[in-house]
Amino acid sequence: MEFNPVFDSGILIQRYKRFLTDITLEDGSEVTIHCPNTGSMRNCLFPESKVWFSISDNPKRKYSRTWELAETPSGDMIGINTGRANALAEEAINAGVITELAGYASLRREVKYGSENSRIDILLEGNNKASCYVEVKSCTLLEHGQGYFPDSVTTRGQKHLRELMEMVTLGHRAVLLFVVQHTGIDSVKAAAHIDPAYAALLDEAYSAGVEVLAYSAELSPSASRLVKSCPVKL
Repeated sequence: MEFNPVFDSGILIQRYKRFLTDITLEDGSEVTIHCPNTGSMRNCLFPESKVWFSISDNPKRKYSRTWELAETPSGDMIGINTGRANALAEEAINAGVITELAGYASLRREVKYGSENSRIDILLEGNNKASCYVEVKSCTLLEHGQGYFPDSVTTRGQKHLRELMEMVTLGHRAVLLFVVQHTGIDSVKAAAHIDPAYAALLDEAYSAGVEVLAYSAELSPSASRLVKSCPVKL
């Protein structure tokens, strides 16, 4: 995924009201930009650190700038825009990077499914293969050298696990795909210390036949892409 134009940069002041972030631009002026991350952003907020943002030309937007990347004190990059995760996954599947999801004839996004009225992030079909339901999650939490998901309690994430288990009972493939948008994360684990219910349900889903994958992203202001498989500790 290439960004044209490349992202501009600034210095983080604060994030507040979930969707707002104040930064200092390179000319010294302070502006408010949109924060496209509904999570807690635990261990992703480093005041006075460098950040990057995209600019929209949509005149209807109140905040034309969107926070995209952050740099940690140790120099790692974090993908702040969780909305990029699905696009990164789709691109990687189409490019054959995610070998476990290769060989399907078609890929569709946001397809309705399940008894709890969900939409699957990616549905793979065709070539005489069982339909494959892929739920994508962006992973950015790094604590004590370990990557975790989620970074806050997620009843929505729990629902998605139940829906994936239902697809397995119907004879389909079901995959939970962690898109690791933090270059310091080497492996992913359920955050039982944050959401024990999610961690327990993930174990149940895995035992029921839901496949769990993780792929790490290469992140920069000019391009981002998934590049390699990342271990998941179950």
